[in-house]
Amino acid sequence: MNDGPWRHPEPIRSGLRLEMVPEGVLHAFAAEDAASLPARFASPYLMGAKCLPIWRVRSAQIRTNPSDAPWVTRFIMMPGAEAPVGMAGFHGPPDHTGMVEVGYQIDPEQRRRGYAGRSLEILLAVAGQHPDVRVVRATISPANSASSALIRRYGFVETGEQWDEEDGLEIIYERDAPRDLERG
Repeated sequence: MNDGPWRHPEPIRSGLRLEMVPEGVLHAFAAEDAASLPARFASPYLMGAKCLPIWRVRSAQIRTNPSDAPWVTRFIMMPGAEAPVGMAGFHGPPDHTGMVEVGYQIDPEQRRRGYAGRSLEILLAVAGQHPDVRVVRATISPANSASSALIRRYGFVETGEQWDEEDGLEIIYERDAPRDLERG
């Protein structure tokens, strides 16, 4: 897996890219150690309560399985932006069935600008280029109608539900890994 920036498959349409979170920055977020964070990453949103559980899970994951680092949470960066506009990535490498799960969150001050959709397009392109990925999954709260609508636009279909200890009830959506970027 490439640890460099993941770029949009149509760079003329979007300069958005997903950049790997430096390991020290990831662990600083998880430890709530704002003093160790470079100023450009120390946004109230990324340091806030909504993101903290993600940082803690990914920090522990990388300590246990360092090879997962290129797959997991990345900063969503826009050209000219001083700070990340959110985060996106996979929950880890493909499992034994070839499934990867996507995740994305946009800073509330940056929403409604297409960043989630373009981030999802990058994640789908990365999944489609990896020979071990067969299925892409997203799990979404039933109350998050915006995210459910976004996922459906890209060919995801509801396949079930699950209970997440932190997030509660989640609807499971899946689609085959695209072998080229396509909207459903």
